[in-house]
Amino acid sequence: MSAAQEIQVHVGRRAVVAAGATGLAVVLTACGGGPKDSGGSDTVEPAGEGDGGAPLAATADIPEGGGVVFADQGVVVTQPQAGEFKAFSSECTHQGCAVKGVAEGVITCPCHNSMFDAATGEVRGGPATTPLPEKQIRVEGGSITLA
Repeated sequence: MSAAQEIQVHVGRRAVVAAGATGLAVVLTACGGGPKDSGGSDTVEPAGEGDGGAPLAATADIPEGGGVVFADQGVVVTQPQAGEFKAFSSECTHQGCAVKGVAEGVITCPCHNSMFDAATGEVRGGPATTPLPEKQIRVEGGSITLA
């Protein structure tokens, strides 16, 4: 092999290794690892405002003192007291996991056990330190829709 061919082979291998490393970096970046990475499939994209008025639920479907998580819309709707409905992002402010349950006035996140007040979204127990963002809803004629 001539010196020129040897250089071409050497440069060619470097280019392949560099391209592979760049591709791996892109894949790893896309996989997350940042502060909002949940490490699972429970991460929920935030609900878009003005969902076109499609009903989320009937008011009768939201238990008093509890609530329902609407994963596809990225929202949790609660009924802290009879006839009072609230909505919050269902994305935990700790690392972006989807909250899973609402019971006895508390919204819980299964990833690290953060707890949020079902009436205000305020943190009741960490590791989260930021409240759940409130979402706007409309309650009309026994139906709940995103505003």
